Amino acid sequence: MKKLIFATALLAAATASASASAAPISVRDDDGNVVTLQKPAQRVIAMAPHVTELLFAAGAGEKIVGAVTYSDYPEAAKKIPHVGDNRLIDMERVAAMRPDLIVIWMHGGFERQIEGLRKLGIPLFHSEPAKLDGIADNVVRLGQLMGTETVANATAADIRAQFAAMAKQYANRPPVRLFYQVWDKPLYTLNGKSIVSDSIRLCGGVNIFADLKVTAPVVSIEGVLQENPEAIFGTSEKDYGSVDLWKPYPNMLAVKNNNLFRLQGDLLNRAGPRMVAGTKALCEKIEEARQHRK
Repeated sequence: MKKLIFATALLAAATASASASAAPISVRDDDGNVVTLQKPAQRVIAMAPHVTELLFAAGAGEKIVGAVTYSDYPEAAKKIPHVGDNRLIDMERVAAMRPDLIVIWMHGGFERQIEGLRKLGIPLFHSEPAKLDGIADNVVRLGQLMGTETVANATAADIRAQFAAMAKQYANRPPVRLFYQVWDKPLYTLNGKSIVSDSIRLCGGVNIFADLKVTAPVVSIEGVLQENPEAIFGTSEKDYGSVDLWKPYPNMLAVKNNNLFRLQGDLLNRAGPRMVAGTKALCEKIEEARQHRK
């Protein structure tokens, strides 16, 4: 009789465990919309390079069946088939890949295609961290959707710890007014709502165009000269974003103090885990600018 009771108890526990594991998974995306899956996603499409990096960080890299161009990190990401770029998505190819989750990123050229993706009936998760702490949050939520919580939670904790250490290191440092140059043809920057500006603030920098309403505003050389930043940061990829643009203006404070810096754009312009390294490099250069004060 005791054996029968014990066996019944074991069966009940196993049934309860199976029911719990089969429970739907619900998280909120960066729009605040609830995304619900009946079980962990096994086939996901990443609609932005930073999304690809977030999924790998969450331990779900092997579940990515499609991505967009420039999804080139980590190395394994280069082997993932492409479904399009930031301007045009091949809807037929997306459908043929039979994804059970699509992680999207909203921007000008892509917004028009969101409705087409919705018509496919595939759950969409919008990833767009606006602050540095949103990177770890994205990793955690994607880990829940993909069933890789153990890896995702550990990675997120490490990301949070590294940002916290930097925030402590650079707290109360003298502010440095700077210009962040994304591109030079046309010359455009990022406003204070960009996640890059959150990195700038963490390092004790002040974005001279933080108050502009447009997220990625085009500015003029004259406008930058008028603001007279103490430091200028540009990306180092290819031939764009060159800070050499400012060398003919010796009276500008950034030129006078030798504060024209180059950074690796992918480390800061993608809202993924590598922003830890990008922010570290940014903070070190801002600190160098402080040391150049006369």
